[in-house]
Amino acid sequence: MKETPLSACERTFLLKAVEEKKRLDGRQTYDYRNIRITFGTDYGCCTVSLGKTRVLAQVSCELVPPKDSRPTEGIVFFNLELSPMASPAFQPNRQSELLVTLNRQLERCLRNSKCIDTESLCVVSGEKVWQIRVDVHVLNHDGNLMDAASIAAISALSHFRRPDVAIQGRDITIFSPEERDPVALSIYHMPICVSFAFFQQGTYLLVDPCEKEEQVTDGLLVIAMNKHREICSIQSSGGIMLLKDQVLRCSKIASVKVSEITDLINKALENDKRVRKEGGRFGFAESMPKERITALKRDEAPVEMTGVQEMAEEFLSKGEAAPEVVSSPVIVATGTGQLGEGVQSTWGLEEEDEEDECQGEMDKEEKKKKKAEKGTALC
Repeated sequence: MKETPLSACERTFLLKAVEEKKRLDGRQTYDYRNIRITFGTDYGCCTVSLGKTRVLAQVSCELVPPKDSRPTEGIVFFNLELSPMASPAFQPNRQSELLVTLNRQLERCLRNSKCIDTESLCVVSGEKVWQIRVDVHVLNHDGNLMDAASIAAISALSHFRRPDVAIQGRDITIFSPEERDPVALSIYHMPICVSFAFFQQGTYLLVDPCEKEEQVTDGLLVIAMNKHREICSIQSSGGIMLLKDQVLRCSKIASVKVSEITDLINKALENDKRVRKEGGRFGFAESMPKERITALKRDEAPVEMTGVQEMAEEFLSKGEAAPEVVSSPVIVATGTGQLGEGVQSTWGLEEEDEEDECQGEMDKEEKKKKKAEKGTALC
């Protein structure tokens, strides 16, 4: 199923809103949507919600032979999937251009930046190493998949624990979590992607575009950076020409956003560690809000109300005067009346008319009787 295109009215409305520095959800130009990070019961399972965009990351490991070119280094593998559950535009069992682009950007951001110590994943040099596999599943697509996928992947890697091993000669023993505590991965830094959308040939800029804003963009710039302000990768798409000052400006904005997101990830990891240590409840089921049928609560979207009173008064002043209220009822047909402000009820007019007619007929008959009596008297 193809993606539903925007109509001309929607496209014009979005571009006009961007020119006026307004967005559909009430955000400012450089604001992110609400980010929520939750961890599952098992180590290495993480979900990230970026507004309505939801991404699930799962980390797993196994012992495999190393590569011949690097016998003392482990292997890190990334796999991103776009299912029709996330969007009707995604087709199953088919690699689209968007999927290939997202996979390459994720590998460039996390694997090529050397954020994971691969030498610590070596068990026996030249024979056995740990292969770390990161599977990223898109659960719901509402724009900016790259940022949500990078946050979910690095959060899951930081949360993951591999089994402990012991080596005796050529025998390798893998211990279960009950026998020995699992070992965390050695992570040097946390590279996070920040996406910038450009409109009107680079004249206007937005951070964290939603799905409809992505459909009207002229170009997209993705900067992967860590909190030490080290740029890990830069990806530009859309064929738009950017100036050096624009790229520097985006890098400064990205450094601030990456620092905030990194603090949010560390805080989520600390909370999960504390809850597990105290023996409290944790996992996806505990993090989901309990919605009941009787609870009619909705997330209120912020609406800009500045200048609404002045605009309303201006429209009223320019509008035509209201028609005067008719004091007498307007009878459309026999037996009907009108009810309203300043108008008396006219129901029952038909009954009153019938009573008047009956009274008139009775008076006529009495007059005829009187004339007849007078005639007989004269005779």
